[in-house]
Amino acid sequence: MSKVKVVSFDADGTLVTPDFSQAVWFEGIPSLYAKSNGISFKEAKAFIEKEYQVVGDHRIEWYDIKYWLQRFGLGPPLAGHEQILEDYRHRVSCYPEVAQALSSLSKDYTLIVVSCSTRDFLPYLLDGIEGYFDRIFSTVSDYGQIKTPEFYLEVCRQMGVSPQEMAHVGDLWEQDFLAPKEAGIRAFHLDRRGERKDGRSLRSLGELEARICHVD
Repeated sequence: MSKVKVVSFDADGTLVTPDFSQAVWFEGIPSLYAKSNGISFKEAKAFIEKEYQVVGDHRIEWYDIKYWLQRFGLGPPLAGHEQILEDYRHRVSCYPEVAQALSSLSKDYTLIVVSCSTRDFLPYLLDGIEGYFDRIFSTVSDYGQIKTPEFYLEVCRQMGVSPQEMAHVGDLWEQDFLAPKEAGIRAFHLDRRGERKDGRSLRSLGELEARICHVD
């Protein structure tokens, strides 16, 4: 097996807690919609959550805050997406082991981010840790797609490595584990809650370095 040279990370739910994104999608946007339409926050939130589900997370629009503001009639001059993100930036929080894991891994590997989060979100999500990464890929903003095996192969081409020389870790079973695995990449599923109970998923990023070195 080829030696891993590049380690790729998902961002939201992997490096940082979902708190920031959840606040933007389920507090900030419903609050604006409630104010704009003269309804209660509860009514607005119920409506917006239903609309999110209509689109679903297999379409790139799901991840695009500007799309949703336009869809809900909340675009400028009523509210810009930058202000919503700024309003909740205090909710960004890395998982406790992230800094140590990145510091250690960066000594032996080139680190990158491969995320479905848009370029609007990534500066907030990676605030304070962006210096560890050589490249940051937004699948939606840069390539207009979600994470697929073909996309992971494109990342490998961009990084100048074979799939066997890249590892990826993330919390989404399909997009962060199955898709890169199909591309031939060493894929690791991050299951912080221990929900899969298969004994193979990582419980924290602190386990990643040892697993990369281990040949399954």
